[in-house]
Amino acid sequence: MAQPEHESGTRPESDWTRVQESADFRRLRKRLRSFVFPMTGFFLVWYLLYVLLADYAPGFMSRPVWGNINIGLIFGLLQFVSTFVITGLYVWYANRRLDPIADRLRGEIEGDAR
Repeated sequence: MAQPEHESGTRPESDWTRVQESADFRRLRKRLRSFVFPMTGFFLVWYLLYVLLADYAPGFMSRPVWGNINIGLIFGLLQFVSTFVITGLYVWYANRRLDPIADRLRGEIEGDAR
């Protein structure tokens, strides 16, 4: 069965192929990867450090800092903080570096003149 045509007279798969081969799409993908891969690596190393310290340095992690609060608890809470910071950085980065290109591509696909 034949694919239906868009209002522009092209098939949807040809639109996607054209977009994926465009310079804007390549730029968008490169910018996304330049943020996501290093940030993922940073987070995984940070988390692995926490796990390794908890397993192999219990004396260090159980060292009291203030009252019943020890270094391990602080590191554990910082895992949550780092997750929120990374999320905020991604939103900031996406709003400035990714969304303008994505909006332009969406406009091309949907036929808007942006």
